[in-house]
Amino acid sequence: MAGKLPSISLCSLHRTTLAAAGLILLCFSFFSISSLRSPLQTQNQYNSHPTFPNARADNLNPSFDGSDLVSSSSIYHSPKIFSASYAEMVRRFKVYIYPDGDPNTYYQTPRKITGKYASEGYFFQNIRESRFRTEDPDQADLFFIPISCHKMRGKGISYENMTVIVQDYVEGLIRKYPYWNRTLGADHFLVTCHDVGVRAFEGLPSLIKNSIRVVCSPSYNVGYIPHKDVALPQVLQPFPLPPGGNDIVNRTILGFWAGHRNSKIRVILARVWENDTELAISNNRISRATGELVYQKQFYRCKFCICPGGSQVNSARITDSIHYGCVPVILSDYYDLPFNDILDWKKFSLIVKEKDVYQLKTILKSVADEGFIALHMGLVEAQKHFEWHSPPLPFDAFHMVMHELWLRHHVIKY
Repeated sequence: MAGKLPSISLCSLHRTTLAAAGLILLCFSFFSISSLRSPLQTQNQYNSHPTFPNARADNLNPSFDGSDLVSSSSIYHSPKIFSASYAEMVRRFKVYIYPDGDPNTYYQTPRKITGKYASEGYFFQNIRESRFRTEDPDQADLFFIPISCHKMRGKGISYENMTVIVQDYVEGLIRKYPYWNRTLGADHFLVTCHDVGVRAFEGLPSLIKNSIRVVCSPSYNVGYIPHKDVALPQVLQPFPLPPGGNDIVNRTILGFWAGHRNSKIRVILARVWENDTELAISNNRISRATGELVYQKQFYRCKFCICPGGSQVNSARITDSIHYGCVPVILSDYYDLPFNDILDWKKFSLIVKEKDVYQLKTILKSVADEGFIALHMGLVEAQKHFEWHSPPLPFDAFHMVMHELWLRHHVIKY
């Protein structure tokens, strides 16, 4: 009939609409990724640093997000997603630090930033040096509870008294401020590297259930809650020797471990392998009397460094191995490895079940030369993520921990 529009099927209209929506989404994704800084722009924003060529400190260059440093790396599950998420974190993430507590006692400031628990100290210091801190709690994405169990430990506080001090402090914050009750603590976090710190918060069930615990002993089978809590890498800083890398020809020893037998897996490791001629396994730490830094220098000579769990699943030996360029062999069940939702640990380490310790040498020798070279290259690339700096630097341990917190704050609704 004249003047009548041609009929269009509902199915055809539906397909056309979906196609248009898909095209819009594709264009949005393209421009979102393209908006990240170009390599040339990034290169001009750095100053010289051994870990980050031409990098600048976090608080000296607030416009830099470092996204291009990971754009083509193979050690990440998804470099592009991590790059975009990291850039957004740098632009937007804010943390409020409760001001309560005397810094000369157990609060606000670190005990020290050296030794086995340096990671806790560095975080307490870095959060104040970084762009993420806000003085306005209404602008905060998360709230930091700045109580240091490591400082309590240093002052000789017993575990029982530590629990009381922690409980009184947190309950005081709850009474004084309105922020905890909005989410029952789900947008709050604490940081502790000493294992006694985890126990010290046991008097606060709602904190353990709801709040984010950033801990060095993230074991699936002792109360740690994956995907809520965060694994803090235990880093024994300062490192007495420079990082290893591009030194494969010098690594003539198949595997290395020396330490105390303070766990079942370490006892088995020493008993089975301490007399092997291809593995350098010792059931005691290397005595300083044998020479200066003999233990650390051994890392440079070995292809693989065995990292069994001790009194806890974690060990500073993992980050020692990464620093010195010795591929870590994770021999610790139920360990939520640091940053493992971002980093693909299989690209720079071996993960071995404790029950397979009897086949350890066979497993290590099964890695072909090209496979070991790939692992070593990935390891060198991962080193920057397991170092602390003051002030913090892009993609260092502090920023990786902050990114883990950034990921978790998205699930909180109030």
